[in-house]
Amino acid sequence: MKIRGERECTECGTRWSYYETGNVGCPACGSLRSVGLDDRTEHTDLSVEFDLTSVRNDIDDVATDDLAARARDHAKEYIRRRGFINAGDLRDLDDRYLAATELRHVADVVGRTVALEDREELYFLSLLRGADRGERPPAEEVPPPLQGPRGLAYANAVREYRRDVRSWAEDRELTDAERGALETLGDHVKRIRMLDGDVDPETAERLLEATRDLANGLRGDELAFTQAQNRLEDLEPGGVT
Repeated sequence: MKIRGERECTECGTRWSYYETGNVGCPACGSLRSVGLDDRTEHTDLSVEFDLTSVRNDIDDVATDDLAARARDHAKEYIRRRGFINAGDLRDLDDRYLAATELRHVADVVGRTVALEDREELYFLSLLRGADRGERPPAEEVPPPLQGPRGLAYANAVREYRRDVRSWAEDRELTDAERGALETLGDHVKRIRMLDGDVDPETAERLLEATRDLANGLRGDELAFTQAQNRLEDLEPGGVT
Protein backbone atom coordinates (compact mmCIF):
# COMPACT_ATOMS: atom_id res chain seq x y z
CA MET A 1 0.00 0.00 0.00
CA LYS A 2 1.08 3.58 -0.60
CA ILE A 3 1.04 5.86 2.42
CA ARG A 4 2.35 9.19 3.65
CA GLY A 5 4.71 7.95 6.31
CA GLU A 6 6.13 11.24 7.58
CA ARG A 7 3.41 12.45 9.96
CA GLU A 8 2.64 15.60 11.95
CA CYS A 9 0.20 15.51 14.86
CA THR A 10 -2.59 18.08 14.48
CA GLU A 11 -3.06 18.16 18.26
CA CYS A 12 0.46 18.88 19.53
CA GLY A 13 2.57 19.36 16.39
CA THR A 14 4.93 16.41 17.01
CA ARG A 15 6.46 14.93 13.90
CA TRP A 16 7.36 11.26 13.53
CA SER A 17 7.91 8.58 10.92
CA TYR A 18 5.38 5.79 10.58
CA TYR A 19 8.02 3.99 8.52
CA GLU A 20 10.10 3.67 11.70
CA THR A 21 7.45 3.19 14.39
CA GLY A 22 4.69 1.37 12.50
CA ASN A 23 2.27 3.30 14.76
CA VAL A 24 -0.39 5.74 13.53
CA GLY A 25 -0.71 7.31 16.99
CA CYS A 26 1.34 10.36 17.96
CA PRO A 27 4.29 9.21 20.11
CA ALA A 28 3.99 12.35 22.26
CA CYS A 29 0.27 12.67 23.04
CA GLY A 30 -1.30 9.52 21.57
CA SER A 31 -3.64 11.40 19.25
CA LEU A 32 -4.71 9.61 16.07
CA ARG A 33 -5.20 12.88 14.23
CA SER A 34 -2.27 13.69 11.98
CA VAL A 35 -1.40 14.81 8.46
CA GLY A 36 1.10 13.39 6.02
CA LEU A 37 4.08 15.55 5.07
CA ASP A 38 5.54 13.50 2.21
CA ASP A 39 4.29 11.92 -1.00
CA ARG A 40 2.49 8.59 -0.89
CA THR A 41 5.09 5.83 -0.92
CA GLU A 42 4.80 2.06 -1.13
CA HIS A 43 5.24 0.56 2.33
CA THR A 44 4.44 -2.98 3.47
CA ASP A 45 7.19 -3.65 6.02
CA LEU A 46 5.37 -3.21 9.32
CA SER A 47 7.16 -3.15 12.65
CA VAL A 48 6.35 -6.61 14.04
CA GLU A 49 7.75 -8.41 17.08
CA PHE A 50 8.61 -12.10 16.81
CA ASP A 51 9.54 -13.54 20.18
CA LEU A 52 9.24 -17.23 21.01
CA THR A 53 10.63 -16.94 24.53
CA SER A 54 7.32 -17.74 26.23
CA VAL A 55 6.95 -20.90 24.14
CA ARG A 56 10.53 -22.03 24.79
CA ASN A 57 10.14 -21.49 28.52
CA ASP A 58 7.49 -24.22 28.62
CA ILE A 59 9.43 -26.89 26.72
CA ASP A 60 9.85 -29.05 29.85
CA ASP A 61 6.27 -28.66 31.06
CA VAL A 62 4.07 -28.78 27.94
CA ALA A 63 3.39 -31.61 25.50
CA THR A 64 5.06 -31.31 22.12
CA ASP A 65 1.77 -30.95 20.24
CA ASP A 66 0.75 -28.04 22.48
CA LEU A 67 4.15 -26.40 21.98
CA ALA A 68 3.76 -26.85 18.24
CA ALA A 69 0.33 -25.23 18.25
CA ARG A 70 1.59 -22.20 20.17
CA ALA A 71 4.70 -21.87 18.01
CA ARG A 72 2.60 -22.13 14.87
CA ASP A 73 0.25 -19.36 16.04
CA HIS A 74 3.15 -17.04 16.93
CA ALA A 75 4.78 -17.61 13.56
CA LYS A 76 1.50 -17.23 11.66
CA GLU A 77 0.75 -13.85 13.23
CA TYR A 78 4.26 -12.59 12.53
CA ILE A 79 4.13 -13.70 8.89
CA ARG A 80 0.68 -12.18 8.39
CA ARG A 81 1.89 -8.70 9.30
CA ARG A 82 5.26 -8.75 7.57
CA GLY A 83 6.20 -7.15 4.26
CA PHE A 84 9.33 -6.27 2.31
CA ILE A 85 8.96 -2.69 1.10
CA ASN A 86 10.06 0.02 3.51
CA ALA A 87 9.39 3.63 2.52
CA GLY A 88 9.66 2.65 -1.14
CA ASP A 89 12.85 0.59 -0.73
CA LEU A 90 12.85 -3.15 -1.43
CA ARG A 91 14.19 -5.09 1.53
CA ASP A 92 15.77 -8.54 1.48
CA LEU A 93 13.95 -11.82 1.95
CA ASP A 94 15.41 -12.19 5.42
CA ASP A 95 16.26 -15.26 7.47
CA ARG A 96 13.85 -14.42 10.28
CA TYR A 97 10.90 -14.43 7.90
CA LEU A 98 12.09 -17.69 6.37
CA ALA A 99 12.55 -19.34 9.75
CA ALA A 100 9.12 -18.17 10.90
CA THR A 101 7.52 -19.55 7.75
CA GLU A 102 9.27 -22.90 8.16
CA LEU A 103 8.33 -23.05 11.84
CA ARG A 104 4.70 -22.48 10.94
CA HIS A 105 4.64 -25.40 8.51
CA VAL A 106 6.80 -27.77 10.56
CA ALA A 107 4.83 -27.04 13.73
CA ASP A 108 1.60 -27.79 11.90
CA VAL A 109 2.87 -31.24 10.87
CA VAL A 110 4.39 -31.95 14.29
CA GLY A 111 1.16 -31.03 16.03
CA ARG A 112 -0.85 -33.44 13.87
CA THR A 113 1.57 -36.39 13.94
CA VAL A 114 0.53 -39.14 16.34
CA ALA A 115 3.75 -41.17 16.31
CA LEU A 116 6.43 -38.49 16.17
CA GLU A 117 9.95 -39.83 15.79
CA ASP A 118 12.78 -38.46 17.93
CA ARG A 119 14.58 -36.97 14.95
CA GLU A 120 11.50 -35.04 13.87
CA GLU A 121 10.85 -33.74 17.40
CA LEU A 122 14.48 -32.66 17.78
CA TYR A 123 14.33 -30.84 14.46
CA PHE A 124 11.20 -28.97 15.55
CA LEU A 125 12.82 -28.03 18.86
CA SER A 126 15.96 -26.86 17.06
CA LEU A 127 13.84 -24.64 14.84
CA LEU A 128 11.91 -23.34 17.83
CA ARG A 129 15.17 -22.54 19.61
CA GLY A 130 16.37 -20.03 17.03
CA ALA A 131 13.61 -19.08 14.59
CA ASP A 132 12.95 -15.69 16.17
CA ARG A 133 16.65 -14.87 15.68
CA GLY A 134 16.55 -15.94 12.05
CA GLU A 135 18.27 -19.27 12.69
CA ARG A 136 17.15 -22.51 11.07
CA PRO A 137 18.82 -25.93 10.76
CA PRO A 138 20.93 -26.58 7.64
CA ALA A 139 19.46 -28.49 4.71
CA GLU A 140 21.31 -31.71 5.50
CA GLU A 141 19.61 -31.97 8.91
CA VAL A 142 16.03 -31.95 7.62
CA PRO A 143 14.35 -35.33 8.36
CA PRO A 144 12.67 -36.82 5.25
CA PRO A 145 9.12 -36.43 6.69
CA LEU A 146 9.76 -32.68 7.16
CA GLN A 147 11.28 -31.98 3.74
CA GLY A 148 7.83 -31.20 2.38
CA PRO A 149 7.04 -28.58 5.04
CA ARG A 150 10.44 -26.96 4.51
CA GLY A 151 10.04 -26.89 0.73
CA LEU A 152 6.52 -25.51 1.01
CA ALA A 153 7.66 -22.89 3.50
CA TYR A 154 10.36 -21.66 1.13
CA ALA A 155 7.99 -21.61 -1.83
CA ASN A 156 5.37 -19.65 0.13
CA ALA A 157 7.96 -17.20 1.43
CA VAL A 158 9.26 -16.60 -2.10
CA ARG A 159 5.69 -16.21 -3.36
CA GLU A 160 4.97 -13.44 -0.83
CA TYR A 161 8.30 -11.78 -1.48
CA ARG A 162 7.77 -11.89 -5.24
CA ARG A 163 4.40 -10.21 -4.74
CA ASP A 164 6.08 -7.28 -3.01
CA VAL A 165 8.81 -7.19 -5.67
CA ARG A 166 6.15 -6.80 -8.33
CA SER A 167 4.51 -3.97 -6.38
CA TRP A 168 7.88 -2.28 -5.90
CA ALA A 169 8.64 -2.63 -9.61
CA GLU A 170 5.39 -1.01 -10.78
CA ASP A 171 7.01 2.45 -10.83
CA ARG A 172 10.12 1.17 -12.62
CA GLU A 173 10.70 0.19 -16.22
CA LEU A 174 11.84 -3.42 -16.12
CA THR A 175 13.58 -4.93 -19.12
CA ASP A 176 12.12 -7.91 -20.91
CA ALA A 177 14.80 -10.07 -19.30
CA GLU A 178 13.89 -8.83 -15.81
CA ARG A 179 10.18 -9.40 -16.36
CA GLY A 180 10.96 -12.84 -17.76
CA ALA A 181 13.06 -13.75 -14.72
CA LEU A 182 10.24 -12.72 -12.39
CA GLU A 183 7.79 -14.85 -14.34
CA THR A 184 10.17 -17.82 -14.31
CA LEU A 185 10.58 -17.46 -10.55
CA GLY A 186 6.80 -17.53 -10.22
CA ASP A 187 6.64 -20.71 -12.31
CA HIS A 188 9.12 -22.46 -10.02
CA VAL A 189 7.13 -21.39 -6.97
CA LYS A 190 3.92 -22.78 -8.48
CA ARG A 191 5.61 -26.07 -9.34
CA ILE A 192 6.97 -26.58 -5.82
CA ARG A 193 3.66 -25.62 -4.23
CA MET A 194 1.81 -28.08 -6.48
CA LEU A 195 4.17 -30.74 -5.12
CA ASP A 196 3.27 -29.63 -1.55
CA GLY A 197 6.93 -28.70 -1.13
CA ASP A 198 8.07 -32.28 -1.71
CA VAL A 199 11.49 -31.43 -3.13
CA ASP A 200 14.91 -32.04 -1.64
CA PRO A 201 16.09 -29.29 0.73
CA GLU A 202 18.92 -28.34 -1.63
CA THR A 203 16.37 -27.45 -4.33
CA ALA A 204 14.53 -25.23 -1.86
CA GLU A 205 17.82 -23.53 -1.01
CA ARG A 206 18.52 -22.90 -4.69
CA LEU A 207 15.09 -21.30 -5.04
CA LEU A 208 15.97 -18.98 -2.16
CA GLU A 209 19.39 -18.13 -3.63
CA ALA A 210 17.85 -17.37 -7.03
CA THR A 211 15.29 -15.09 -5.38
CA ARG A 212 17.88 -13.14 -3.45
CA ASP A 213 20.12 -12.79 -6.51
CA LEU A 214 17.17 -11.62 -8.58
CA ALA A 215 16.23 -8.97 -6.01
CA ASN A 216 19.79 -7.68 -5.98
CA GLY A 217 19.79 -7.71 -9.76
CA LEU A 218 16.60 -5.66 -9.96
CA ARG A 219 18.22 -3.17 -7.59
CA GLY A 220 21.08 -2.67 -10.05
CA ASP A 221 23.59 -5.47 -9.49
CA GLU A 222 24.15 -6.83 -13.01
CA LEU A 223 26.34 -9.71 -11.84
CA ALA A 224 23.67 -10.82 -9.38
CA PHE A 225 21.04 -10.70 -12.10
CA THR A 226 23.11 -12.94 -14.34
CA GLN A 227 23.62 -15.31 -11.42
CA ALA A 228 19.86 -15.31 -10.80
CA GLN A 229 19.20 -16.26 -14.43
CA ASN A 230 21.65 -19.15 -14.16
CA ARG A 231 20.12 -20.36 -10.91
CA LEU A 232 16.62 -20.19 -12.34
CA GLU A 233 17.74 -22.18 -15.36
CA ASP A 234 19.31 -24.79 -13.09
CA LEU A 235 16.00 -25.15 -11.28
CA GLU A 236 14.25 -26.28 -14.47
CA PRO A 237 13.33 -29.98 -14.46
CA GLY A 238 16.38 -31.74 -15.88
CA GLY A 239 18.62 -28.78 -15.05
CA VAL A 240 21.87 -28.87 -13.13
CA THR A 241 21.56 -30.42 -9.65
